[in-house]
Amino acid sequence: MLLTVPSRRVRRAVLLTATVILAAPAALPAQQAANPGLDSARTLLNKYRDPMAAVHDGYLSTMICMSFTNGAMGVHLLNASNIGPAVDMAKPQVLIYEPVGNDLRLVAAEWFVPLATGVTAAPVLFGETFDGPMDGHAPIMPASLRHYDLHVWLYKTNRLGMFSPVNPDVKCTGYKFGHAEATAATRQ
Repeated sequence: MLLTVPSRRVRRAVLLTATVILAAPAALPAQQAANPGLDSARTLLNKYRDPMAAVHDGYLSTMICMSFTNGAMGVHLLNASNIGPAVDMAKPQVLIYEPVGNDLRLVAAEWFVPLATGVTAAPVLFGETFDGPMDGHAPIMPASLRHYDLHVWLYKTNRLGMFSPVNPDVKCTGYKFGHAEATAATRQ
């Protein structure tokens, strides 16, 4: 699918949000291997295993590694130009990295659709309905940024499920910009 060009108001909201936000694959379980769309997405996104390739293509780092009581999301890199009411498996709005020593390792992608884009129903990708609508996730975005999202753990096995918002095996421990929430993250 192709993205449509968002209105000036939507672009301004996305840019404001992006400003606020700027602060080797494991063996894959059968649930991940069963969907050919996931294999295609993994192949298309392989170049982003190098986070500098992501930055070169317009992804900007939130710097913060998000963790919850039931797991972590990792460090988010956001590409505001990919935000719109339609989703494209080759253009996730967010790439998610796990900090490991001095490196960032690509573990997941997140497709993110703000309600401000005019979307009227939860998007579907890879046969999965997006979570939401939900408030923005402080501190990396304002709570007023209501949205739908779908996390997809393409590069790291997740015992909570391929589409869980967090992965208990992703760690923010020792990462200078870690942020721990006192709650569990769940699908909505």
